[in-house]
Amino acid sequence: MGIDPGSHKLGWGVLECVGSRLTHIASGTLKAPAGPLAERLLHLHRELAGHLTTYRPQVAAVETMYHAKNTQSVFVLAQARGAALLALAQAGLAVNEYSPSQIKQAATGRGNSDKEQVRAMVERLLQLNIRPLGQDQSDALACALCHAQHAPAARRLAAL
Repeated sequence: MGIDPGSHKLGWGVLECVGSRLTHIASGTLKAPAGPLAERLLHLHRELAGHLTTYRPQVAAVETMYHAKNTQSVFVLAQARGAALLALAQAGLAVNEYSPSQIKQAATGRGNSDKEQVRAMVERLLQLNIRPLGQDQSDALACALCHAQHAPAARRLAAL
């Protein structure tokens, strides 16, 4: 499961990986209701926990923090990531974290691709016919793709 955290919208995507074949299982965007941050985070946590129960992923990949000019935005995003990480930990999942540039590199071959390039490649790589594929949903699927590419090498290194 890939997660693109946010305090208003949280993207999620579940892929099945058999050998080198990736299949899209489900994905979407969780939207928090307007209101205080604590209530938005609780809503996102509960919704994500529900999807974890429904799809029962074996592993999770989450986008790490990016650098922003607005420190308040960084603090709010960190709290949203915390709510997502808590749901993943409660589900007993191993969590792997990837930077935005690693995710873009995995999806497009370039670490500085824009959001539209990532979306287009996610659609192509997973042969998706979802229209419109939301930005948060696409970023979450790109995060899952990134983990699918990195996991085999990590397993080989761990076996050494």
